[in-house]
Amino acid sequence: MNEQQRSDGEESASPKSAASMTVASSALESQNTEAALASAGADESQASASTSRSGAGGGGGSVKGAAAAATASGVQPPQLNVNDVRELREIKQLLWGDNVREDVFKRWSQGFEFSEVEPSALVQKQGGPCAVIAPVQAYLLKIIIMDMPSINLSEVSPHRFSHSKAIQNEFPQITYDQCQNLLIQALCNILKNCRAPRYRIVNVQRRRGNAPEATKERSPAGSAAAPGAAAVSAAGLDAAGIDLATEATPASVRDLSQQHHHLQESSRSPSAAAATEAASYDPDPLCELSPEEFHERLHTLHFDDYEAVARYYMDNYNQLAQTYGVLLFMYSVFLTKGAEQVATEISDTSEPLIHSTYGYGAQSLINLMLTGRAVAHVWDNEQDVGGLKLRGICEQSDIGFITLMEQMRYCTVGSFYKNPRYPVWVMGSDTHLTGESAEGFPEETSVDNPSLSAVLFSNEKRLVSPETPSETGRRIFKSYDPEGNNFISSTMLREVLAALNLVSEPAYVSLMQKRLDPENLGIILLNAFMDEFFPLERRSTPDTFELLHYNGIPGSNDNNKVRYYCGSAILLEGDLKSICTSNPMVTCLQTKWPNIEINWHESHMPSLN
Repeated sequence: MNEQQRSDGEESASPKSAASMTVASSALESQNTEAALASAGADESQASASTSRSGAGGGGGSVKGAAAAATASGVQPPQLNVNDVRELREIKQLLWGDNVREDVFKRWSQGFEFSEVEPSALVQKQGGPCAVIAPVQAYLLKIIIMDMPSINLSEVSPHRFSHSKAIQNEFPQITYDQCQNLLIQALCNILKNCRAPRYRIVNVQRRRGNAPEATKERSPAGSAAAPGAAAVSAAGLDAAGIDLATEATPASVRDLSQQHHHLQESSRSPSAAAATEAASYDPDPLCELSPEEFHERLHTLHFDDYEAVARYYMDNYNQLAQTYGVLLFMYSVFLTKGAEQVATEISDTSEPLIHSTYGYGAQSLINLMLTGRAVAHVWDNEQDVGGLKLRGICEQSDIGFITLMEQMRYCTVGSFYKNPRYPVWVMGSDTHLTGESAEGFPEETSVDNPSLSAVLFSNEKRLVSPETPSETGRRIFKSYDPEGNNFISSTMLREVLAALNLVSEPAYVSLMQKRLDPENLGIILLNAFMDEFFPLERRSTPDTFELLHYNGIPGSNDNNKVRYYCGSAILLEGDLKSICTSNPMVTCLQTKWPNIEINWHESHMPSLN
């Protein structure tokens, strides 16, 4: 132990101590902190007493040595962060409601896993977690497109999967190690969108004091050694400061691990050696927890900056890849945002964000992952619906969103989502059970909860170039035409002109009303408005470009291998579009580009479902 650790306990318990870490573990279901602490202390005392009585196993001396080392280090007794405990309980209620169905929970229990044939493509094993996986995939692709121009994701077989060095030099490929770094950057981008003063990362730990059955069987002292092993786990973790609030940095996490290791080395015995692995925070990736067990074992780490979170994930990548990686990241986003703030943005919390039967995510969950705000709608800003102010997307998003539900007239996607900062769009279909209907589940549609298995992206950066004046005029006009009729009431003309910073004096508006509505029908057509105020309309979008499509569900891909599919798109002349109900992919694309046609380069037709 160094001099700082031997200093007085008051200093080591300071909020700025390098060995401070916030934990909300078994007390998630507790009603008060004092009761939780008393219970933890009683369990540890009982384990220590049991170990002392089982001297034949040699565990008693180890526990006494660890406890003495803990006292000498000046580490204070465990302190649970009450706010994190409370917020985790509230987040559980927001996500799952009163009860967590075990089958739905299992469908969400997966880590971030990359495809065997497409190193940068995430795999979604079952329906449900697409509300998290698709936005993460979108941010990962955004980073590749903007920061790695040498990587051409549109190259198809045999270039993309060739082992020829000549081909690999001509078409550089992304490696799995690079993709792990990209995944961490994508996760940090999503956390950063929450605009929180600090980042609160959620993890799940092994239940302290319970050594695995395999460890007990290997112990030379048999069952008598198990209490000693359990007590070493609890004493080692507590002595290392694992339960101390308030902050953590990657360096402090490493320091805590080293302290824990030194404590165990100083009190090494056969039973203590057998329990070393049992002292790990992370559960066995193959171990399945019930929803109750999972929530009881959650704990949190606090970080002050984006870079510290990235370093922590780099040092603990297994936490993302293990069984509960997706769930833990989702909880981290909610906790970083703050349960109260999320509830305020959702407005209506009567329904859980994860459907209790089918497991799909609500639009509020999707919006939180894409924009950092858990609003329930996809239109721009607020809309007055029956006297209620319903909030939508308040600014241009980094990642876009388009959905087949718009063509079905169930919703209106605003310009902030359709025209994002980067050429990447998450695509929503009209079915929630993506890849599941063959297993006997009934298909279901909903206005508020599109399935998100698909991501559309392009290397053509002109697809998201700044709006031209005519495009701004068209967007503003359509914002006063929420039903998509391509006309507005003539009484709205003054508001439209004012929104475009054009002349809106009453006399001028009256003159324009007569000119744009010569038959006095009381409506102004979009084409007449554009011809009058933007006669030299120019389109910033190119006429031809390549689009790539991703669907994370293996069953929706050729040979059940998740990969990207490339197609050549062309924008036809005119505003008229043909609705092709037999091709949901094209219909969804037409909500963004009304006159688009696309030819996919391969025989396999990409699917939204």
